[in-house]
Formats: sequence, C-alpha cells, structure tokens
Amino acid sequence: MFSPRPPSFTNKCIAVSSLAFVIFTTAVIHANAAGTEPSADSLPRVTSGRIERIFVQSQFIDSRSADVWLPEDYSPQKKYAVLYMHDGLMLFDTASAWNGLEWRVDETAAELIKSGEIRDLIVVAIPNNGKKRRTEFFPEKVLTAIPEPEQSRLRELFTGEPLADEYLKFIVKELKPLIDARWSTLTDRENTFICGSSSGGLITLYAICEYPEIFGAAACLSTHWTGMLSYNEAIPAALTGYLKENLPDPKTHRLYFDHGNKTLDENYPRFQRLADLVFINAGYGTGNFLSLQFDGDDHSERAWARRFPIALKFIAGNRLRQ
Repeated sequence: MFSPRPPSFTNKCIAVSSLAFVIFTTAVIHANAAGTEPSADSLPRVTSGRIERIFVQSQFIDSRSADVWLPEDYSPQKKYAVLYMHDGLMLFDTASAWNGLEWRVDETAAELIKSGEIRDLIVVAIPNNGKKRRTEFFPEKVLTAIPEPEQSRLRELFTGEPLADEYLKFIVKELKPLIDARWSTLTDRENTFICGSSSGGLITLYAICEYPEIFGAAACLSTHWTGMLSYNEAIPAALTGYLKENLPDPKTHRLYFDHGNKTLDENYPRFQRLADLVFINAGYGTGNFLSLQFDGDDHSERAWARRFPIALKFIAGNRLRQ
C-alpha cells in the first residue's frame, strides 16, 4: 500500500550481442564513449571497492563506456547481483559530476553489504548522453498518447528522434550480456535491479515494464512525471495510462518510489499519488511496493544520496531471499 513518510525517516531521508568491439580494463581506461583514450585519472575515485571500465560499441545508440563498481572483497569464486544505474557520472565522485554532487553509491553499497542488509552486488554506472539525455530517457511508447500541444513541446526538447527503446536495447542486449560474461554475476531476474532519478526514474520504470523478464526490481527517485520543467497534467496522464497496460507482475517484481517537495520535486506529489493508485490496483502492496515522501527534500544528488540506502535495501535486501 502507499506508505506515508515513516517517523524514523524524518530529516533522512541473452547471449552476447554482435558488437564491433568491446574493451575491458581493470586499472586503466582504454576508451571512453568518444572512442579516445583518456588517462586512468579520469576513473571515478571511490572510498571503498574499485572501479573497472568497459567500452561498448553499440548498434542501437551512441557508443559509450560504463563504470563497474566492485566491492572490496570481490572474488570470481562468488556470485553477485547486479544493479544498473543511469547518469553514471553522478554516482561515485564529486569530481566527475557536473554540479559537484554525488550519490555516494560506493560508500552506501559497501556499508550495506558489510552489515548484511543487502546481498552481495556490483553496480554498473551508465553515463547519460548529454544533450540526448531526455531523448534516451523519456518512455518512447508513451509519446503518441500525449495530446497536443504538450507532445510537440516535449518533442522540441529532444535531440533528434526518441531513443528510449534503443537505449533499453543497449542495456539489455549489449551491456548486460557483456557484464555477465566478464564478471561473476547472478544473471536471473531476481538478482538484476535498475535505478535512476528524475528522468532517470522514468527510464527506470520504463525498463522494468518493457523488460520484466530481465529486471526484478526498480528504484525510481524523484520520478519526473511532468516530462518538462513546466507543470502539466497531460504527460503524467499519458504515463499512468501506459502503466495501467504494462506493469510487470507484482508476484515477481518490486517497485520503489520516493520524492521530496521542494524545487522541481514540488510538482511530483500529486502525480506520484495517482501512479501509486495504479500500482495498488494492479496488486502491488506491502513487501513489493514502497512510495515515500520526504518533506523538505529538493531535486538534487544530495537528497538522493540520503535516500539511496532506503531504496537499495528495499530492492536488494537480503530479507527478500528468505
């Protein structure tokens, strides 16, 4: 059921696809998304574990690298769940983030693994495509259901044709098989998670709806229901309409949502409540669904870093395996 903000949270928050080439590295980077060869210094700095980088030449979207966080005691003799995260440059290191803020993913994951609150996992950080971020992140199959003039206004914000379906193909058909081939992973749905914030929350939700056989749980923080910076009701209505027809089976999937109520997040509470009703009517409830509001939280990595431990424990908690 829809969960109000708990008192304790106060002020807290398929076989490998055919590729032109793939380059794996451990201590150094051999290529970035532009195909050049930067120095090892451009790897995100982490305080726990280590980062390895993979470069994928994609047939679906602009080719790019992805950073893989491995816990301190990573061993090929163990098997690890996998968390895929969008906006990868914002996750580990303030130096690589455009605004100097980060999610503190390495610290949080390491602490929760050590405490036994979540299962052993690795994190795959996928960088966004700059000006094409919205083009890759807005759910493609929702567009035609948006009435005018909002549909045209939204399309004006895209760089070229919509690419969300292609971006998900990149993750599912190219990146995931390579991650599973290179690292010691648990490849099943129950151990494959996806997470993002803002427009990254939209593409996260779209991913679990489009590929329910791949992703078993999704965490959507400050989901950008309005699609644009301006308040509107047409885009949220189209999104909830898509959800009514495409939600994955609540018996086999878990969904986490949260939002604040300051800055851009002030537009979200009404539309999150409407979406929550869709989830509840579809059979989601205690144990497989959580939706939280954090009064006073704004739309920033600082707020998402505070709430990320809650999200991670919900989608990857060891309790779910009992």
